[in-house]
Amino acid sequence: MGRNDSNVTKMRKKQILLLKIGVVVWVCVIYAFFLHKPAATSTQKSHDITEQLDKLEEELNKQSQFYSVLLNKLRTMHQQQQNLGDEAVLQDPIVESPLLDGPVLPVLLIACNRDAAVRRSLDLLLKYRPSQERFPIVVSQDCGHRPTREAIESYGEKVTLIQHPDLSDIEVPLKERKFKGYFLIARHYRWALNQMFQKFEHEAVIIVEDDLDIAPDFYEYFSATYPVLQADPTLWCVSAWNDNGKADLVDVKNGTGLLYRTDFFPGLGWMLTKELWEELGPKWPRSYWDDWVRAPEQRSDRACIRPEISRTRTFGKKGVSNGLFYEKHLKQIYLNDAYTSFTKMNLTYLMKDHYDLVFEKQVQASQVVTINDVKGDRLAKGGFYRLIYHTKDNFKKLAKSLGLMDDFKLRTLALIRLMEQLVNEDNTP
Repeated sequence: MGRNDSNVTKMRKKQILLLKIGVVVWVCVIYAFFLHKPAATSTQKSHDITEQLDKLEEELNKQSQFYSVLLNKLRTMHQQQQNLGDEAVLQDPIVESPLLDGPVLPVLLIACNRDAAVRRSLDLLLKYRPSQERFPIVVSQDCGHRPTREAIESYGEKVTLIQHPDLSDIEVPLKERKFKGYFLIARHYRWALNQMFQKFEHEAVIIVEDDLDIAPDFYEYFSATYPVLQADPTLWCVSAWNDNGKADLVDVKNGTGLLYRTDFFPGLGWMLTKELWEELGPKWPRSYWDDWVRAPEQRSDRACIRPEISRTRTFGKKGVSNGLFYEKHLKQIYLNDAYTSFTKMNLTYLMKDHYDLVFEKQVQASQVVTINDVKGDRLAKGGFYRLIYHTKDNFKKLAKSLGLMDDFKLRTLALIRLMEQLVNEDNTP
């Protein structure tokens, strides 16, 4: 509204200036009239001057009334603009229905001893949260770190704090003692998720850790994909993260609404259902839970939904992983900044039967090329191309050349999507 106030002020100054100019012009006219009027007796002159002054006073009164009415109109317009601005805020896509209505999707924030990181994460979660009732935030703290607990408590009733009661030391095999943190995290996750599903009886949970920034449409994304997750038994999670989401590897300009199925569990801001936890909870591992989740025995040929452009980004250089891959990879992941109204989209194309059919057609129709074709700028813009690998080492070589994560568990889809993007960029005039 600062811009509207400035415009009104300028209009007022302009009108006052016009009023002053009008007065000056009128005085000049009267003066010229007296200069050119034939001589008369002093009595007649006095009478004429009085008459002209009366007319001048009458005209000034009329102008004063005119500008008074004009200023009142300006004030009315200003108030109307303020009201429209307030309505625009209420109709902002971040807070409008259907985000205000729908199933409760709580956010579980896993925390330990990083009070500054917790504040940063909570500030964004609260900034973009459209409804406290629909998206309650529960912070589960391990470690017993007092400054972190106080940081969480400072948010009052905006969040709920639960504290892991078991702060005892944990038994770790001798050769894995330097990885003790992973054992503690797995124990904390198990307790916290049991609280969410068993004590609080939620049907689904969005999990984030205390070192994640979120995108403005974070809640919109999970709200829209939850019905798809419920409807398709071949899906088992929704993730806000793209492992290969560097700015030069994704379609930043046109890809904000693109979603995919992936066989690889991305994590880093993800949603699971109570049904899945009832399956995984009883056999939850003692450590390295994310690698365990990615194992075929747990995945059972199911997929996750993930975005082209990440809705989370980690700033956790310091942590239990000691910054593993952070500078080289994680730090460079692009965080979406353009709000996408996923809840207004038809996302049924993510259902397995439809998605696999389209995907297989794209793969079969794509042209087989070599890495030299890609790097040598030999491919036409807008086409679909395919790189074929036969061994793990071959894949790692291709992935490294393209700047991809060289985890062999990532599938060819990432290569195909990336190939298309690289060709489009390389051929852009």
